Amino acid sequence: MKKNIVLGVLSSVLLCSCTHLESEMYDTINPGIFPKNQKDAEALVTSAAYVPFRSADYSGLFAVTADGLQVMGDMTTDLGECQWLDDWWPDMLNFNFTTSSPRLGGPYGYMRDISKMTLTIERIKDIPMPDDVKERLVAELRCGKGWLGYLLYDWFGPIQVATLEQLQNPLVDEVVPRLSQEEMVRFIETELLEAVKVLPANYAASDPNYGRFTGGLAYTVLMKLYMHEKEWEKAEKCARELMKPEYGYELVSEYEDIFTLENEKNSEIIWACQCNRSGNMAMWQAHVLSSVYPTKNPNIQKWGGYRVPWDFYHTFDKEDKRLKVLVGEFVGTDGVLYNEENPGSVLEKGALPVKYGEDPAAVGEESQVDWIIYRYADVLTSLSEIIVRKNNAVTQEAVDLLNTIRHRAGIHLYEMSEINGVQDFLDKVLLNRGQEFWFEGLRRTDLIRHGKYIEYAKIYKHSESAADHMVVMPIPQDVIDQGKGVVVQNDGY
Repeated sequence: MKKNIVLGVLSSVLLCSCTHLESEMYDTINPGIFPKNQKDAEALVTSAAYVPFRSADYSGLFAVTADGLQVMGDMTTDLGECQWLDDWWPDMLNFNFTTSSPRLGGPYGYMRDISKMTLTIERIKDIPMPDDVKERLVAELRCGKGWLGYLLYDWFGPIQVATLEQLQNPLVDEVVPRLSQEEMVRFIETELLEAVKVLPANYAASDPNYGRFTGGLAYTVLMKLYMHEKEWEKAEKCARELMKPEYGYELVSEYEDIFTLENEKNSEIIWACQCNRSGNMAMWQAHVLSSVYPTKNPNIQKWGGYRVPWDFYHTFDKEDKRLKVLVGEFVGTDGVLYNEENPGSVLEKGALPVKYGEDPAAVGEESQVDWIIYRYADVLTSLSEIIVRKNNAVTQEAVDLLNTIRHRAGIHLYEMSEINGVQDFLDKVLLNRGQEFWFEGLRRTDLIRHGKYIEYAKIYKHSESAADHMVVMPIPQDVIDQGKGVVVQNDGY
């Protein structure tokens, strides 16, 4: 990353404030004329802080395409499969990560957005506006920096992060090195801890600010960072913080209702990408449903790609309510009964991870159903694991927390007498989280934390190339080339 590059395009998406730009260079911000007032500052912050965290057609870190972190991550695990033959799928599915693997290195480009947020903090500091508004905007930017830093750290290991001083001297041709692991963790932690001092715990569904960053989001990412670093005491504090009544989180009673248009902004959601058909369209059903799968809305596009392998499908209890939306058998519009015994080309590689409900107004691939990133069930099951790892003992509270999702699924609840020690319980946590969060982007990180990622790639992906160093992705080759020896590749690649 060269500083003269990161100072480039902030974004042409400046919302309504684009009318303030008088220059014909529409993709460049002139700080002499923009931002000038609170409205400008709010638009600039929205552009800088929120653009990376979208599920918008084929763009954004959470796109449901092969560019999105959640889809890519789960496709490398035992619960992800794809029936398409595009050239980018084999490296993901077969665990053959290289510096030139299509798609896998793409998220590294979002590193520049951290610099945009740093510059935006500086650009709004002297803009006249109420102090509480400015503090909130800065907190949103710091939350965005910390969250994006965590996502990239989890994917690639430490990344390059330029300081404000370096960004303010763009003509100096200096290559910024990757941070050390300690520096990377400190950077993420500091930004998020500063953010939670200001951000509201949560926004009500009726609040026009719903969808902006909250203290609940920041604490969730902090919890995940501390779990990544095995700092169990800190992780526990974050999880218990999120259980306080001021956050208002609680489980939705029926699993299938979490992901529907009718239940958007429900109490289980910690943060979701706000989707609509005018510009931020989620496309989940188009990527999952086969042409013969019956839907109420006949206008939904159905490409029939993503699947959950049969091996993982068979880990579910047959009475599990979650199988209502993880479909292993159905009668098609052609009158044929499709299942594992008669898959045709529809269920050849596994069950359909339908999960999300229909958009009744959808025409084609678009959907206005919000795409969920984090939800409260993640916190409860994470705390279950954290308690046991911290104390190296299984407690009744840990068992009860894990049982929350089993109770909703309508399956047998664990008794303490059924738990055969710490490792047995952790194995149960890993399995149950997989059954709860398929295609929500948690499986890769869970498997790595449990020391199973490489093992499962060999067992379930039948990978002959899986190796220990693949718990992080390779830095893209063009970044290494431009790094002139200062930017060092991850070990093993």
